[in-house]
Amino acid sequence: MRIGELAERTGVSTRSLRYYEQHGLLEARRGSNGYRQYSEEDVKLVSEIRALLAVGFTLEDTRPFVDCLRSGHSTGGSCAESVLVYERKLAQIDAEIRVLLARRTEVAAQLAQSCPGCFVRG
Repeated sequence: MRIGELAERTGVSTRSLRYYEQHGLLEARRGSNGYRQYSEEDVKLVSEIRALLAVGFTLEDTRPFVDCLRSGHSTGGSCAESVLVYERKLAQIDAEIRVLLARRTEVAAQLAQSCPGCFVRG
């Protein structure tokens, strides 16, 4: 399939697909006419990249997942390198939650001090 069809099937712009290619996450083959050619495997790769980006992973974070799929695994998260990225991301999210909870506590305390009768939800 050509780049436009891959874009349509995955919901990703052709510009993004070229960007993924520039970063080595997608490898287009070239037809005799010079057009980029993609396979069904590429649909799976792009879908994996898109899903990971949607939940906050960086483009570089997606690399182990793409490599895992390319090596023949049925899911991008089933390789040890991918698991490490998952674990690192969860630790990062947990740290962000702790920061947000601390900020919330501080803001609630400031509200309580400024408005003793005000109700603080949660």
